[in-house]
Amino acid sequence: MAERLDESAAGAPLFANGTPARAPFVFFDLETTGLSGGAGTQAFLVGFAWCEDDVFVTRQYVLTRYADERPLLERVAGELTRAGALVSFNGKSFDAPVLETRYLFHRLAWIGADVPHVDVLHPARQFWKGDDCSLVALERDVLGFHRIGDVPGFDIPERYFQFVRCGDARPLAAVLEHNRLDLVSLAALTSRLLHLSRVGPREARSAREALALGRVYARAGRDDCARAAFQHAVEHSRAHRDRHGDDVRLDALRAFALSLRRAREYARAALCWREILDTPGCPPLFAKDAAEALAIHHEHRARDLAAARTFALRIGTAGLNEAVRHRLARLDRKLETATARQPSLSWPSPSSRSSRPSSGSPTSGPRTSS
Repeated sequence: MAERLDESAAGAPLFANGTPARAPFVFFDLETTGLSGGAGTQAFLVGFAWCEDDVFVTRQYVLTRYADERPLLERVAGELTRAGALVSFNGKSFDAPVLETRYLFHRLAWIGADVPHVDVLHPARQFWKGDDCSLVALERDVLGFHRIGDVPGFDIPERYFQFVRCGDARPLAAVLEHNRLDLVSLAALTSRLLHLSRVGPREARSAREALALGRVYARAGRDDCARAAFQHAVEHSRAHRDRHGDDVRLDALRAFALSLRRAREYARAALCWREILDTPGCPPLFAKDAAEALAIHHEHRARDLAAARTFALRIGTAGLNEAVRHRLARLDRKLETATARQPSLSWPSPSSRSSRPSSGSPTSGPRTSS
C-alpha cells in the first residue's frame, strides 16, 4: 500500500478539488463524545497515520482528562504540519469542523484550513455507491475485509464516559482498535482511488468505477482520458449486467455521448443517444435528452429532416411545449421547401397516348394532301 500511494501521489489533486494536494499524506480520524457537532462535542481520540519507509505508522492521542484538551490540540497541530495533504472520511463535513471549533474555543490557530484536504467519502459515493456507503461497508465490498468483534459506533461515546467516571481504560481498548482499523481502511481506499487515476479505466473492476473515473478526468479537463473511461464503462456495463446495470449503462452512455459531442464526433454520439432512447423503460429525462440530441443531429448535421421531425415528436411525453412546437414548425417549413424544390415529372394522359399513332403501327401510312 505504501508503494502504491507513493507511485500514485500525483493524482491527489484530482480528488482535492484541484488544490495542490501532495505527499506525504496524513490520514486522520476522530472519535468524539457525540455526532451532533457544535461547541459541546469534543474529540477524545485523534488518530493519525502515514507511510514511513514502506511502513504504515499509526499514532493516537487520547484525552484522559478534560483539562488536558489544550495540550492535546497543540500536539495534534504538530502532526498536521507534516502533511502535504490531509485525508479523511467525511472529515470536511465533520472531523475538521469539530477540531476547528475546539481550536477556536482555546484561542489556538487552526492550521488545518491551510492544508489541502482529500475527503474520501465524496469520491467513494461515486465510485462505489450502494445502499450503504459507510467505511465498514466499503471495507467489505471494495477491500474484501470483514471486521470481527468491532465496537459499534453508537457505543463509543459511552465507553469514553465510563472511562472518565471510573478511570478503567479497558473499555477504550476496542475503541482504539476501531480507530486504527478506520485509518487502515481509509489509506487502502485512498490507495485504490489514486491507483485508478494513474493507470486509467483498464484497472476498473466495474462499470461504476470506470464511469466515476471518467467524471474525475472530465472535471480536470483531461477529455481524452474521460472519453476512454466512459467508453470502458459502456462496454463493461453491456458485458456485465447486475441489478444496477441499466442505470449505470444509461449514465455511462449519456456521459460518453456528451464527451463525443464536445470532441465533434457527432455520428458516434448519435449512436449512444439512440441506444439510450431504445432502452426499454428508459427514464423520461434520459429519453427527452436523447430525443432532443437526435433531433438536433438529424436536422443540422445528418440533414435528415423526416428523422429529425420523428425525434422531435418524441421529446415531450406529457405534451408538446413551446420549444418543441417551434422546432416542429421549423421542420415542417423546411420539409415543404425541400418538397417544392424537387423536380416534378408530368406524364401524358391515357387518352392522349391512345390517340397518338405509334411508329410502325398497322394503321400508320403515308400522308396524302387533299
